[in-house]
Amino acid sequence: MVAEEQRKSFLARLGPGLITGAADDDPSGIGTYSQVGAQFGYGLSWTLLFSLPFMTVTQNVAAQIGSVTGRGIAANLRRHYPRPLLWGAVSLLLLANVINLGADLSAMGAVMQLLLGGSMFAYTLGFGVLCVLLEVLLSYQHYASALKFTTLSLFAYVAVVLSVHVPWGEALQSLLIPHIEWTAAFAAGFVAILGTTISPYLFFWQAAQEIEEERRSHSKPLYVAPRQAGPEMARIRQDTLIGMTFSNLIAIFIVFAAAATLHVQGITTIQTASEAAEALRPVAGRFAFLLFAMGIIGTGLLAVPVLAGSAAYAVSEMLGRPASLDAKPQKARLFYATIAVTTLVGALLQYIGINPVRALYWSAMINGVLAAPLMTVMMLIATNGRAMGHLTLSRWNVLLGWAATAVMVTATVIFFATSF
Repeated sequence: MVAEEQRKSFLARLGPGLITGAADDDPSGIGTYSQVGAQFGYGLSWTLLFSLPFMTVTQNVAAQIGSVTGRGIAANLRRHYPRPLLWGAVSLLLLANVINLGADLSAMGAVMQLLLGGSMFAYTLGFGVLCVLLEVLLSYQHYASALKFTTLSLFAYVAVVLSVHVPWGEALQSLLIPHIEWTAAFAAGFVAILGTTISPYLFFWQAAQEIEEERRSHSKPLYVAPRQAGPEMARIRQDTLIGMTFSNLIAIFIVFAAAATLHVQGITTIQTASEAAEALRPVAGRFAFLLFAMGIIGTGLLAVPVLAGSAAYAVSEMLGRPASLDAKPQKARLFYATIAVTTLVGALLQYIGINPVRALYWSAMINGVLAAPLMTVMMLIATNGRAMGHLTLSRWNVLLGWAATAVMVTATVIFFATSF
């Protein structure tokens, strides 16, 4: 009985970190990992272990900002930094998120077309409408529970790997021992993984979700109630570490799945997650194809609300308007309107002639422009006594946080150098 209660308590403590980590493996991310596995085999899998401490500390910083200050990233920017910086950051985030939404929704629509036939656009729009309705109609508590449940869909990629032949000696050696090729293609793959795992929309989302958790439990921000800081910081660290580790483990399985099936067959070019699923069918069999395809839909249902929600939190905080999934629509009109507009515009990108897959390239550029400066600003907020009171970052987190920022600056420079 005690063990059962402890298990339930542990699962209940998992929240923003787990959901954020799982949302990082969205359909566009699955497309990236599949392309890396198809093109380089197991050779780039080590980068997912390399990126883990950096994405963990970055999300931990975002979570601490929300929990300590009781305000999201945009609200802290609005309070402590020049308005042009705020408007620029939120505008770039909004543009990148809409493009990413278009790519994710179109991947879900393409998979449904593969499974059932019919109109890809109708499926894409249908998924968009469904996600909007869930965010608008469900309370935060029920919505967070639904998102936690959706994370189970990621285990489809574990099942794919277990259903095909993987040379585990070679795979684990590539995972644990870094292999580097001094080519533009390898550099682009490395940067693509960093850009996929460390994404600005996740910063805004996790900070906002820590605030939602405080509201749900009727707790005060930690700078007002510093005695609660010890256990809360421990919970945040545990939740974030588990969420990011889960995210990257699943990404490793996706790379392994593509390497074991597509790469060995000479299929080295995959543009989308749905293309990866379709390519698996003749190579690995219908069972692996179905698992991969259903995983895309499950992760999309998780990631689309996170993308739209992070944009809504940012826009509402920028303008000083109410922002909460627990608020009634009439009390937070701008917040819910942003969710609806960004999701539906993303769903319509393909219909109006914009290729969401090609647009992902521009989304990656925008995220590259935004990530490093935003991480710098987050570090400044988290070490700012005016914002955080006595609960500024520890020295170890400061060192890791600035190291993560330096890595993203380097990745951004490499991205632009190889792109032009």
